[in-house]
Amino acid sequence: MTRRITLMWAAQTGKTEVINNGIGYAIAQEPKSCMMMQPTQSDLKTWTETKLTPLLRDTPVIRDKVAKPRGRDGVNNSLMKSYPGGFLMFSWSGSTNTMRGRSAPVINCDEIDGYTMTEEGDPVQLLWQRAATFGDRRKLLETSTPTIKGFSRVEKSYLAGDRRKYWMPCPHCNNYLTFQFAYFKWDSDADGTARPDTAYYICEHCGCTIEDKHKPAMLKAGEWRAERPFMGHASFHLNEFYSPWRKWRDIAQSFLDKKHAGDVQSFVNVSLAETWEEQGETIDDTGLMQRREEYGAAVPVGAYILTAGIDTQPDRLEVEVVAWGHGEESWSVETAILYGDPDQSEVWEALDDFLDRRWTNTDGVELSISCSCIDSGGANTQAVYGYCKKRKGQRVFAIKGKGGDGVPIVSAPTKRKTGRRSGRPVELFTIGTDQAKTLLYKRLALPGSGPGRCHWPAHYEEEYFRQLTAEKCVTRYVKGWPKREWLKVRPRNEALDCRVYAHAALLILNPNFARFEKRLAKQAATMPDGPETMPETAKSAEEVPEEMGQKRKKVKLRSRKKRRESFVMG
Repeated sequence: MTRRITLMWAAQTGKTEVINNGIGYAIAQEPKSCMMMQPTQSDLKTWTETKLTPLLRDTPVIRDKVAKPRGRDGVNNSLMKSYPGGFLMFSWSGSTNTMRGRSAPVINCDEIDGYTMTEEGDPVQLLWQRAATFGDRRKLLETSTPTIKGFSRVEKSYLAGDRRKYWMPCPHCNNYLTFQFAYFKWDSDADGTARPDTAYYICEHCGCTIEDKHKPAMLKAGEWRAERPFMGHASFHLNEFYSPWRKWRDIAQSFLDKKHAGDVQSFVNVSLAETWEEQGETIDDTGLMQRREEYGAAVPVGAYILTAGIDTQPDRLEVEVVAWGHGEESWSVETAILYGDPDQSEVWEALDDFLDRRWTNTDGVELSISCSCIDSGGANTQAVYGYCKKRKGQRVFAIKGKGGDGVPIVSAPTKRKTGRRSGRPVELFTIGTDQAKTLLYKRLALPGSGPGRCHWPAHYEEEYFRQLTAEKCVTRYVKGWPKREWLKVRPRNEALDCRVYAHAALLILNPNFARFEKRLAKQAATMPDGPETMPETAKSAEEVPEEMGQKRKKVKLRSRKKRRESFVMG
């Protein structure tokens, strides 16, 4: 019994029509409820207006069964349509509200590689789980052009199925073949200019030329063949060469145009229905481990400021303290995991104790944390707001990450309420996570010492570096447009998030490093056992190459209360 069908098909091969036909059958022939999900609300509206409405209007056997838009009997609106025996319900991937409380035995998911992960999990799996009450009656149809290898939902689903491809007889030798790009050819002029209008196919068996005119007969005589045993999941692959509506000359021209524009990926995804293997921006965690070093003190020479980044998780807080020097050279000082429910006070009291600590530099001067940033995303937003509101004077700020090109690493703060009777609102800083991670990865690749370089103490273990390098930047094509995204290559990335937040804290503080350096030197000189020589002075902030720093708007901050025998900003 077939319970799951996956179509990893190219554009213009009829995959959406397969969904439409299934919906029509469920309304007219074997009444049952259906769910239809699109990537976005806009995609759902487009499909409804251009595909579903004509289907319901122009098919007599269906037209009279679906409830009228303004009729008294049944339902007919933008999210649901009723008919005898069931409902047709609509949803889009980013909206848990359109999924919650709904279930149907037939689930249709179109263009699944464009789906947005929700807070509750993968949208396809959420719908599939809600259909579990229907037992063997439930069916799932997934369709999409693929995207990035390793991140493509449809490829993962296709590989989990029986992997069927369409085999056709060669018109010359009668041996069966599948259309593959490697055997797709075209002629060129004497000067090397490509002539896509001459596009043809070479049979891998006999070497004869197959022309576009042969395709209709080949398609008619073809058959689906599976590469794996059928276990209830039928999966199908089909590229654009099979499309009855696309001439090979047009496909060849499309390839040449996209190659010239540096956009081969969209051709591979959309026309070949294959995933693109993106190298992306990655860092080798093993290489970073080999750069660990002995500091000689908790805070090494050249570091003058401490900041902290705090990541919130359902059962814990994770913290990294980072020391900073001229040119934003950084030294990781300490990491900590504070277990406890963020909605309860105990874990926040533990965080207070941690942030109140001091770390000693090579001159014996104690440094405290000058600024901290706490992630307010997820399910503990109000708890974070409440904590930060009471500690603004200690420079503890709530932040929220925002992806996308052009979002600065730190934007001016906005005001957020912390409850009905909250009084003064809390400041929320927006963090451009894509820009922050891009800059961090560039800095991680820099060896040695100097502006922008990163350092770690010798005792840090492998797990820290795996988390620090747990994402890579890839390019996805959404409706033909390139979109840069950071995607996980490993499940845990808390170290990466904490480092981004600690850097954001530095940018919010916007310190004068020379001022900090002078104050530390002055304090060291007044100590009973002061140093015989002063620490070597690094380059001034003005001498740091512009590309190593970030231009930023200075944010006015309340003065932090000074602590006895510790150095903080005055």
